[in-house]
Order: sequence, then structure tokens, then C-alpha cells
Amino acid sequence: MYYLVRRRTFLLGLASLAAAAIAGFIALSRLNFFTREGGEVGETEVARVRLKLPEPSYKSPVSIEEAMLVRRSIREYADKPLTLKQLSQILWAAQGITERRWGFRTAPSAGATYPLEVYVVVKDGGVEDLDPGIYHYLPVSHEIELVKPGDHSRDLMRAALGQEWVLEAAVNLVINAIYERTTRRYGERGYRYVYMEVGHVGQNIYLQCVSLGLACVVIGAFYDDDVKRIIGGAGEPLYIIPVGVKKEPWIS
Repeated sequence: MYYLVRRRTFLLGLASLAAAAIAGFIALSRLNFFTREGGEVGETEVARVRLKLPEPSYKSPVSIEEAMLVRRSIREYADKPLTLKQLSQILWAAQGITERRWGFRTAPSAGATYPLEVYVVVKDGGVEDLDPGIYHYLPVSHEIELVKPGDHSRDLMRAALGQEWVLEAAVNLVINAIYERTTRRYGERGYRYVYMEVGHVGQNIYLQCVSLGLACVVIGAFYDDDVKRIIGGAGEPLYIIPVGVKKEPWIS
């Protein structure tokens, strides 16, 4: 009898644990968790409007050698919008997926920790067939999601110490770092790896702009807190990169 009572108690306890586990799983499944595509793991995400970007191209009539030869920081742009295809290509160059199984990207990352998030500030008329607003790039799905509607380019210019090319550019890329993704593996040295990575991304954007007939400049002078408030995204801002159509062709 003692054995039967203990066995029954054990089975009841096991059933309770199973029920609790199932309930927990159901509760968790109702949450849309952030991954490395949307911020810190464990934070819930408010549903946002998403737009699938055109597929990126993997070939260009401009060689890598030509792009490196003529690449320059340009602060004046033609008064023309980017196409959605051009924006897609730039974002892919910055953080696009190049290998699906492991999620490798166009820019190298220490331990494949991928601490960077890319936001796009689109001014009114800055991109054909795209409303002005602040968008967040999602590398895995190659989509952008709307973070804030409206033209915030003038506010961003003020945050960048009044640099007028921020206002004149068709779009501004803002690259944020979530340091913890890298420092929790590498400790203090992880900060160095993050700075190295954002440099790789910046060069990718420069070279891609050359091949597309676009121009850009990397900006590091801005009020961090103001940029964070404007963007409203996760992480610390490291770069603002104005991008626009180049007034004269790179290569004649």
C-alpha cells in the first residue's frame, strides 16, 4: 500500500509538472520574441508594418578594383530619389545574408555575434514608392519594418551638429551597436571587435554606392542621445551615413 501511495504521488507530481510546462510553452508561443533581427533576445516586439525588398544583385559592371580606386566621401547629392532596388542593394551590402545555413553576412563579425542594427531615415521623396519614415532593416528576411512614420531628416541634421548633407541626402543610414551581443562572449575586448565590424560595414556601403552611381559619407560627429531619441531603436549609434544620387558619374 505504501508503494502504491508513493507511486500515485509521484505520478500526480509528474502530471503537474507536465501541465505547467505545457502552459508555459503556450504562453511563450504567444510572445513574438526579438532575435538578432530585432533587438535584444527576451524583449517582446510590437507588430510593425514590413516591406519585402527587391532581391539583391550579385554582379556589377563596376569591378571591385574600380570601386576602390574612385571611392570618396561625397557631401553633395543630386536632387533625385533612390529607387527601392538601390536601397535594397545598399542594405544588403551593409548586413545582407550570404549563407543561409549559418546566417553569415556581407561584413565579417567576431564569432558571428552580429551586434549591429541598421536603420534608414527616409525623407519625403527620398525613395521612389516608399513613404518617408524611419525603417529598420531585417537581414534574414531582407525586409524593412516601419519604426516611425514621417520625415525626420531635419531632426537628424540637428542631432548631427547641423551638417546640411544629412538633410540633403535621399536617405540616411544609422548604424547602432548592441555591444552585449559581442561582449558577453569576448568581454571588454568585444568593444574593439564591434568597432572593427562597423568599419567593415561602412566600407561595404561606400563601395556599393560607387557601383550604383550613388554617393555617401560616414559621419561620426553627432549627439548620441538625440540620435537615439529620433531613431527609437535598440543599441548605441555609431554611424550616420547620408546617401544620395551622385551629381556626376563615378566612372566615365
